[in-house]
Amino acid sequence: MPSSRRAFLRQSGCALGAAALLSGLDQFGLINAFAQSGPEALTGYKALVCIFLSGGNDGNNMVIPVDDYGSYTAARNASGLALPQANLQALNALPTPQVNGTHFGFHPSMPELKDLFNQNKLAVLCNVGTLVQPLTRAQYQSGSSSNPKPYQLFSHSDQVTQQQTSSSLTPAQSGWGGRTADRLNGVNAGAALPMVISIAGVSLFTTGQLTRPLAISDSNTSLSQVLVLNGSDANKATMQQLRALDNDSVLVKANNDTTNQSVQTSQALSSANPPAMVFPNTSIGRQLKQVANLISLRGTLGLNRQIFFCSLGGFDTHGVQLATQATLLQQVSQAMKAFYDATLALGVDQQVTTFTLADFGRTFQPAGSGAAQVGSDHGWGNHQLIMGGAVLGGNFYGKFPTLALGGPDDTDNRGRWIPTTSVDQYAATLAAWYGLSSSDVPVVFPFINRFATANLGFLP
Repeated sequence: MPSSRRAFLRQSGCALGAAALLSGLDQFGLINAFAQSGPEALTGYKALVCIFLSGGNDGNNMVIPVDDYGSYTAARNASGLALPQANLQALNALPTPQVNGTHFGFHPSMPELKDLFNQNKLAVLCNVGTLVQPLTRAQYQSGSSSNPKPYQLFSHSDQVTQQQTSSSLTPAQSGWGGRTADRLNGVNAGAALPMVISIAGVSLFTTGQLTRPLAISDSNTSLSQVLVLNGSDANKATMQQLRALDNDSVLVKANNDTTNQSVQTSQALSSANPPAMVFPNTSIGRQLKQVANLISLRGTLGLNRQIFFCSLGGFDTHGVQLATQATLLQQVSQAMKAFYDATLALGVDQQVTTFTLADFGRTFQPAGSGAAQVGSDHGWGNHQLIMGGAVLGGNFYGKFPTLALGGPDDTDNRGRWIPTTSVDQYAATLAAWYGLSSSDVPVVFPFINRFATANLGFLP
C-alpha cells in the first residue's frame, strides 16, 4: 500500500503546492478559535487582489509632493535621484491638507494610475508599514522595551513575512489573507475552487489555518491546463480508491483532502473558456489577466468571495534605480489599468479591490555614486495604492511624512520613515470591506486594538 500511494502521488500532477499541504497539516493543532464561528450572512460577490512589489518599492519616487518639492530635491537632487517636477504625473488637488500639502504627482511612468486617481478610482495610503504599536522618533531611539519595534527591521525576509502576516512582534505561520478566508470558510460552500489563490507561487499571505490555498500559473497557461492529472482512466480510478483509504489517520486524511480538492478543481476548470481580455504581455500583466480569467468564472464555479496574490520583483534598487523603477512602475501602471478595465467589462468593478504591498520603503537619502548607479537603501514606512470602483479614491489616507533627514518621522538621519499607519490597520480595512465581521477583526489581526482605529476609511 505505501508503494502504491507514493506512485499515486507522483502521477497526479496536482499544483496545489507546499502551502496547501502545510495548511492541511496545521489542522493537527485543532485550530483553536478559527474553528469556533462561521461567517455572517454575506450576499453578492467580492474579491481582494494583492500585488506584492517584491524587494521594496521606493515610495519616495512614486508619490512626490509638489507643494513641498524643495524638501524632496534638497535630499535627492545632488545625487541625481530626484525626478524633475515637470515630468510628474499631476494629481488633482486634494480636498483636505492632512498630508502636508494638497498637490502631488505620481512617477512619470504612471499615467494610467494618475488617470484612475483623478477619476476617483484609486487612493494612496501614506507612510504605512509594520508596527507593534504606535511609535515616535524619540521612542524609537530610546531603545526601551516599553516601546517595542518590529523584529529584524530592514531585513527583506523578515519584513516580507510581517507584511504578509501582520505579525510584527513574533513570526507567524499564516498570512492575513489566509486567516481572513478561514473566518469566511463557509461562504463558498460546495465550490470546487479554493477561496484563496496565488498566481505567484507558494505565498505565506494566502496560507491560513483552515484554508488550503491554490497556486497556479499565469495566463501563459490556460485555465483548463493549470491542473492536469496524468495517467490512464484505470490508474485514475485506482487513485480515487486509494484516496478513500486510511482516512482515520490525520496525516493521510490531510493529504487525501488536498488531492481531492485538486481533482475537483481540475474538473471544474477543464472546460473553462474565459472571455478575451487585453493585457500587457508582462509578468504582472499575465498574472492579473489570470486573475480576471478566474473572476469571469465566479458564477460557474459558485464563488462568492475570492482572494488573489500576485507579485512583481526587482524593486531592491540599491543602484540604477531611475531606469529600473521607471520600467517596473510602467509595468505596474499598465497592468493595473488593464485589470481595472477588465473588472468594468465583467461588471464587477464595484466588487473587486486591488491593493499593493511591499517589503518596506526605501531611504530618502540616496545610496551609491554616479548618476547612473545611484539608488536607495532599505527603509521602513512606504506609500501604497488601492484601486477599485468601491474605493473612495482621488484622495490620500494616513499622514504623509515630513521630508527631512533627521526630522520627526526619521528613525535616524537617512530618511527611514517611521510608519504612522500600521499594516494591521491597512489590512483590517480591506478585510472588513471583504466581509470580515467586527468581532472577527481582532481574531485575524491580534494587535489591531493597539491602534487608534481599525478602519482607515478608504472603502465604504
